Amino acid sequence: MKSLRKLALCLSILIPTLLIIGAASTWHYRDFSANALHKKYASIDSKFLEIDGVRFHYRDDGPRDGPTVLLVHAHWASLIMWDQWVTALSDKYRVVRFDMAGHGLTGIDPSGDYTINRGVELMQKFNEALDLSKFDIVGTSLGGTHAIHYTIRNPNQINRLVLLNPGALNAGVRGRDTARALPWWIDILTVITPRSFFQFMLEGGYGDPSSVPDEVVTRWHELQMGDNHRRAELDRTQQYVSGDIVGMIRKLSAPTLIMWGEKNPVVTVDQAYEFIDLLENVPEKQLAIYPGLGHMAALEDPRVTARDIRRYLDGTHFFDDHLKGDL
Repeated sequence: MKSLRKLALCLSILIPTLLIIGAASTWHYRDFSANALHKKYASIDSKFLEIDGVRFHYRDDGPRDGPTVLLVHAHWASLIMWDQWVTALSDKYRVVRFDMAGHGLTGIDPSGDYTINRGVELMQKFNEALDLSKFDIVGTSLGGTHAIHYTIRNPNQINRLVLLNPGALNAGVRGRDTARALPWWIDILTVITPRSFFQFMLEGGYGDPSSVPDEVVTRWHELQMGDNHRRAELDRTQQYVSGDIVGMIRKLSAPTLIMWGEKNPVVTVDQAYEFIDLLENVPEKQLAIYPGLGHMAALEDPRVTARDIRRYLDGTHFFDDHLKGDL
């Protein structure tokens, strides 16, 4: 009887304590307001456009009559990751970039559909709204997979395709016709999402984990704390199916540049050579390997990667010590 009384006393203390901790954690990790995020991360060049119920944040830099380049960011990232690329290109090129649904300053998709098919459909409608009919497309990581799907669907729109560390051949997702199962605890991240989670994620993508800047971690964390963005991102991950990506790569015919971090821990560099071999219908294909860089190459060395994309788009031979050229 004494033991039962002691147990009841312990539970009477423990349960309220856990409830208080849970409530405090939920409050601490609550969504940031749209106004606060816009005040910090929007610029005078930020524009907003509603497409199919999604309020897109985008930027459109450079001369309107210049050759157009569309930049598609990575999973969990935002259009800000391309800032130095835009600086390198926008004197000559019209550079368009947008935040995907549930990323950056773009709102969630009210349909709840975060499949690649839906992402490409929204991109098509976005491009139509901006009257983008012929352009170069650049995608990194998840953005690279979207760029592949978009190019297959709209071959007549694409001048050149640039893929920076595309995740399409990742062994865990390639060739799947159903989404990969996620850990049972993953939904906790929709309620409690510490900054350390983004620190860990970014360090896992850099060639040199110690080189991740604090401001990048803070930006990724804060922008993903937007209204229902965490739920949207987990839904995207839970709905991710790449389809017959190998067959799609084989069908590509646009001139293609593959840029790859040699120390990429997410999609290893051997996949870069496999990717090039799969481009059997691409007459003009080039491969750039970057020693020391990982999956986040555009963030790790924006100066060099921006310089090289400019040289490629200009039609200049840009191969250097860190590049392995025409194949």
